[in-house]
Parts: sequence; structure tokens; C-alpha cells
Amino acid sequence: MEQLLSIKTVPIQIEMKVNHAKLEYARGTAELEINRDKGGLSIQSRPIQLKLDTFEARNSISPTSFRSIEQAAQKGKNAVYDAMATTGRHGQLLLKAQVGEELETQFAKESTQINTELGLQFLPTTGPQISWDPSEMSIRYEMDKLGFDWKMNEGNYHFTPGNIEISVAQQPDVVIEYIGGPLYVPPSADPNYEPIDVNA
Repeated sequence: MEQLLSIKTVPIQIEMKVNHAKLEYARGTAELEINRDKGGLSIQSRPIQLKLDTFEARNSISPTSFRSIEQAAQKGKNAVYDAMATTGRHGQLLLKAQVGEELETQFAKESTQINTELGLQFLPTTGPQISWDPSEMSIRYEMDKLGFDWKMNEGNYHFTPGNIEISVAQQPDVVIEYIGGPLYVPPSADPNYEPIDVNA
């Protein structure tokens, strides 16, 4: 009898992927920032200052109106003082007079006294007033300043653990295939049908 069924088995197919463990090192970075503050040189100098006051010297040569009035008033006061002194001396002579003494002779002696004061004077009578402020010099020097700012990142390690990946690429299976010819129902529909001789 002819075989009608074909049976095939499909085995399971497994794929395995292995990832190894990794240890990675990230190198550290460093950044440097430099700041510069500029210094400089500054020199301040002030020369000597001379102060010359010639007011009194000029007034001794050609006095101002105010000074002329003041000098005239002073001369008048001096003249009054001299007159008072003379009158006082005359009064003293009168008090000391004796009988028979001639007072006119005494007054004549005093009036005939020669004034030995000379009218010479040097002009100007006073010199200028001189004062001064000393000179000053200040020097300031400042060096440049450098500032360093370090920013460092330390290196770090990154560990990736290993793993195994298993996947089923083909599931197991059983394939059953009918390999016989077609079955006709009823059998007389088969084109190659031959009736069975029951008498034989």
C-alpha cells in the first residue's frame, strides 16, 4: 500500500548574543581663566609757589589815598604831642622861676635849638613780604596683577556589566503533509474509476 502521509520535524533554533563587560575611563578636564588687572605709574608734581606781597613797599613810595590820610593823621597826632610836650616844659620853667630870673632867655634858648634830624630816607622804607610753599612730588607705581582661576573635573570610571541575550529564532514544529492522491466521494467520480467486478 502506498504511503499517504509525510511527517517532518523542525528543530528549535536558538541565537545567543554575548556582550562583554566594559570599564571605560573618562579623562578629566581642566580649564584655566586668567584675569589681569593693569597697574600703572602716576606722578604728581607741584612746583614751588612763591608769594610776593609788595603792598607795604608800594605804599611807602606812592601811598594810596587811605594811607595818605592815615599818615597825615599820624603826623598831626605827633605834632599835637610835641606841642603838648613844649607847653609842659614851659610850664615847668614857669614853676621853677625865681625873682629876678629872665624867663625869656630860657624860652629863647629852647626855641633856637637846632634840629639835627636830617630829612633823608631810603625808599621804599620797607621791603616786600616774601613767603613760599615748598614743592611736592609724589610717585605711585602699582604692578599688574594676574589672577588664575583653575576649574578641574576629575576623571571618572564607567562600568558596563556584561550580559547574555538568548533569543529563539525558530520554534520547534512538526509538519504533517498528505502525499496521497485525491479522494473522490462518491468513488465513481474518479476519472480512473473501474467498477469492481463482484462476480469474479
